Amino acid sequence: MTERESMPYDVVIVGGGPAGLATAIRLKQVNADLSVCVLEKGSEVGAHILSGATFDPKAIDELLPDWREQGCPMAEVPVTDNWHWHMTRGGKINLPHLIMPPFLSNKGNYTGSLGNLCRWLAGQAENLGVEIFPGFPAAEVLYDDNGAVIGVQTGDMGIDREGNQKPDYMPGMHLLAKYTVFCEGARGHLTKRLKAKYDLEANCQPQVYGIGIKELWDIDPDKHVPGRVIHTQGWPLSESETWGGGFLYHQANNQVSLGFVTALDYANPYVFPFEEFQRWKQHPEIRKILEGGKRVSYGARAINEGGWQSVPTLAFPGGVLAGCSAGFVNVPRIKGSHTAMKSGMLAAEAIAAAIGAGRAQDALMDYDEAVRDSWIAKELKLVQNAEPLVAKFGEGVGTMLAGIDMWLRTLFGFGVAKPMKHHADAESLHRADLYKPIQYPKPDGVISFDRLTSVSFSFTNHEEDQPCHLQLADPAIPVTVNLAQYAGPEARYCPAGVYEFVGAEEGEPRLQINAQNCVHCKTCDIKDPTQNITWVTPEGGGGPNYPNM
Repeated sequence: MTERESMPYDVVIVGGGPAGLATAIRLKQVNADLSVCVLEKGSEVGAHILSGATFDPKAIDELLPDWREQGCPMAEVPVTDNWHWHMTRGGKINLPHLIMPPFLSNKGNYTGSLGNLCRWLAGQAENLGVEIFPGFPAAEVLYDDNGAVIGVQTGDMGIDREGNQKPDYMPGMHLLAKYTVFCEGARGHLTKRLKAKYDLEANCQPQVYGIGIKELWDIDPDKHVPGRVIHTQGWPLSESETWGGGFLYHQANNQVSLGFVTALDYANPYVFPFEEFQRWKQHPEIRKILEGGKRVSYGARAINEGGWQSVPTLAFPGGVLAGCSAGFVNVPRIKGSHTAMKSGMLAAEAIAAAIGAGRAQDALMDYDEAVRDSWIAKELKLVQNAEPLVAKFGEGVGTMLAGIDMWLRTLFGFGVAKPMKHHADAESLHRADLYKPIQYPKPDGVISFDRLTSVSFSFTNHEEDQPCHLQLADPAIPVTVNLAQYAGPEARYCPAGVYEFVGAEEGEPRLQINAQNCVHCKTCDIKDPTQNITWVTPEGGGGPNYPNM
């Protein structure tokens, strides 16, 4: 058996995103003597962070009231101008905000890089004495004999693709804790195991997701309006029998952040989220903003869309879930960083109180209760039927019903229906013979691009001689089931071109996995119709290196 070093802490936090860093800061604010460490799988804090982002400061105002005066980069660009467009093939209808519930307004919010916000929060945490270890992914959960979480094991380094130790082999360490906080983001690989082990989803709906694909552009200064926020719905997804929408935010330094979200409950296996994004950019209203500009980065990430009814039990022996590991995204607002941070703060307060009382490795149900009594719950309950109404009735009728439901909940405390159910995204895909292939236009290399060129703008890098972190339970299923019945959807739903069917010309098709391209979006783990693909963490520091995203 491999000998591994152990390091004890009061609290180990898995994930250096908004939730994990808010947890760390709040722990030190409550009790400066607590030993706290944060594990971040990216090469640095912020390297794997991708969001729009428009940022609601509600939680950070509670955590660090003077954050604006302290030079936080998110404070640079307040939202000044807010638009919501319903897109048709060649035009748009500007939807007035008067018809929308007040909480959908972006007044008082900011637009900027969530990655840079996390880098700044990491500095604040380190100033308080938090230890942060970038490039060290948590690969395994550690349990005691009673089944309680006692920490995590970091990933081994220096293993070749056959599983053999290379000359630079370095075994992962055991980081032991009184409590472990899992803040891995949407579809975290350890969170997935914890949900199954402790049956944390027994009393909630399954989580559902969208795939968000984003680019950052430098644009003509004459077209730049700092603080302008644009959201779109309708075309092109209205032609693809699915739903979602786009965003375009004017941020600092003549840059715009733009992206497109496709709900992953689509039925047509020929839907190609990356190509839907490229089509959307060619819309006249979007293209005229981008023309004369230059793309500078690209990325993709799955987004929780299940809402309040998909929030699992948050506590289990020795650990808690916080942030997008639990699923606190407000889908109509397209925001989740503020709720993620608040959940981390509530987790920190419950953990600090428990340790102060001499407890360890028990289930912090008072944290679960605190979240359900907080403004997180109040906010998410207002919108809990928005996603399922659109999913059930389509973008047109569903959007109207969602609006009515949100207004009723805002004014009277009830909606058009009780909290609605979800179906797992992997279950929604239909057979390919029920549909015709979608003909997407070729990229022009100016506004729209191909996938492999795009991946180069994510600055993704993995050590090639390492075990594949995209694991197939049955290597035959991609050809015998997915290709045969669903026309190989993994070749389309992946925004990085990781999955490729080759050898069809010779009559022997096989799935080739280009794991080095993976941007860690987790779409394959979510959407694979046979649930044959499991995403596990690759060697530390691998993956995208997002600048300013």
